Amino acid sequence: MSQILKEHLNKFILCSDNEFDNIQKFFSIRTFSKKENLLEEGQICRYHYFVTKGLIRKFFINEKGMEQTTEFAIETWWLTDNIAYEHRLPTSFYIQAVEKSEVFCISQENQQKLVEEFPIMERYFRFVYQRAYAASQMRVRYLFSLSKEEFYHQLLRTQPEFVQRVPQYLIASFLGFTPEYLSEIRKKSVS
Repeated sequence: MSQILKEHLNKFILCSDNEFDNIQKFFSIRTFSKKENLLEEGQICRYHYFVTKGLIRKFFINEKGMEQTTEFAIETWWLTDNIAYEHRLPTSFYIQAVEKSEVFCISQENQQKLVEEFPIMERYFRFVYQRAYAASQMRVRYLFSLSKEEFYHQLLRTQPEFVQRVPQYLIASFLGFTPEYLSEIRKKSVS
């Protein structure tokens, strides 16, 4: 697991084996079962999660009582409730393992200590946040500029392995429609 984190770091910054050994001490490693919550609505968001194996998602319960998925994270992706994490606030989201997942967890306090001791990690986290922000911008663009059917086909074109891996009811939740509607779209595509 630590090799995955090391390789990911090395895509953005250079750190020696010795530095990495010290960097990884700021993280804890946890394993979560399928459908186990890493974080629940109302809890203080204490961790930022780096996925080394598996798949996790962030969602909230909407006014109709339905789960609305806002983000996913697969291997080498980060996930948290950024506002609640940065400000140590109760979250309005859930983070849940979609598959059995192994993650590196870093607390806000440890992340602060890490960047103080290893200033190069500030650069790394800047890249992480920039990529997350860019992905969020694209999702908003798609939500406002594409029909639901076009949004699904765009996701299928750009992330085919991801679409195959994630259960269809969660893809529907992420795209903002019902599993039945997604089923109709998929049937039209096949015929």
